[in-house]
Amino acid sequence: MPEGWLICAYLSEIRVMNKKEVREISNIKNKRVLVVCDFNISLKDGRIANDTRITEALPTINFLLKNHCRVILVSHLGRPKGRDLRFSLKPVADRLERLAGVKVELINDFLQEHNRQKIKFMPENSLILLENIRFYPEEKANDPHFAQSLSQLADIFINDAFGASHRVHASIVGISRFLPGFAGILLSKEINMLDGALKRPKRPLIIFIGGAKTPEKISVIEKLLDIADTIALGGAIANTFLAAWGYGMGLSLVDYEMVEMARVVFWQATRKHCALLLPTEVVISNSSNLKDKIKIVGYDQVPPNVAIFDIGSGTNRHYRELINTAGTIIWNGPMGYYENPLFQKGTNRLLKDIADSKAFKIIGGGDTLTCLNNKKILAKIDHVSTGGSAMLEFMKNGTLPGIEVLQNK
Repeated sequence: MPEGWLICAYLSEIRVMNKKEVREISNIKNKRVLVVCDFNISLKDGRIANDTRITEALPTINFLLKNHCRVILVSHLGRPKGRDLRFSLKPVADRLERLAGVKVELINDFLQEHNRQKIKFMPENSLILLENIRFYPEEKANDPHFAQSLSQLADIFINDAFGASHRVHASIVGISRFLPGFAGILLSKEINMLDGALKRPKRPLIIFIGGAKTPEKISVIEKLLDIADTIALGGAIANTFLAAWGYGMGLSLVDYEMVEMARVVFWQATRKHCALLLPTEVVISNSSNLKDKIKIVGYDQVPPNVAIFDIGSGTNRHYRELINTAGTIIWNGPMGYYENPLFQKGTNRLLKDIADSKAFKIIGGGDTLTCLNNKKILAKIDHVSTGGSAMLEFMKNGTLPGIEVLQNK
């Protein structure tokens, strides 16, 4: 990390994080503490694909255990429709128990009286994980009675779930009506890192945005035109912008309802200091399963009977040139259909090029985290954000609903 950025990050921690953090609570010892975490990890055949979000929660958990607290953990996983055990947090409990070195008891239903009594009389230095909070429809509805029932389990609550803090849900926002709320160590770190990179970057500031979720990402791009020196796109969001130029995208994933908005963003970019770049080469195929059907073509040469699945090597070379000039890099979202090994090259090349650069580097996003299985590459990244949509919303607004409700210093 550049020396000047160390100073900026430190100053950011003083000036930006105006919410009280868990380590600043004077009377934390022996408290019953409810910690909201983001354990929304990727599962493959019931096994954890990447445990970054679990390991990033450990500093707060370990701090509380050292202070003899009784720790009740709350998280969601996926988007279950009611109580669906395919989205159970049991794999998270097992992995957390191994990582924390403390027994983790998974409570199936915290609303049942016998479970509430178990939580009430749990011993100090112990961990309880509540089953997927989204098994309860009242969570997403931000139901005040549900939030109150949750709050009655603890003396204070800690928000350490940056990746869920853009949601106005009961465990993120509603609970603050009934308990004093503070920032966890991870949440504080996320805020300071992102805020420093956006407000006091070493320039040039290059931002890569991939993946889908076009409507929310277009609004973020619009905001970042005033901040970044260059914004480079990939994935489905790039397809929508290419379609806005009038190029045929064949069977590619395109949000045609957002094409007109993409044209507006193009027009705005011509009046800003920021350059908005699109892929010059793309990987196409008429099947996502046949290796011999894959071709690399120019962005303006996509036939009507195929789809774009990745950025091509020419785009990677162009983006590498940008990376080599950057002072600060922020990346959110894969460059293609990363779930299929046939279409991982563009994302993997970009990741390696960013990791090898001398810039200050932040990467994040739920889909992006699944790409980070190489620990040598991961060690070269200055900050790995646990947020996907939350990271984008913070980049757009500079705050999140789950941050705003926390207690000030």
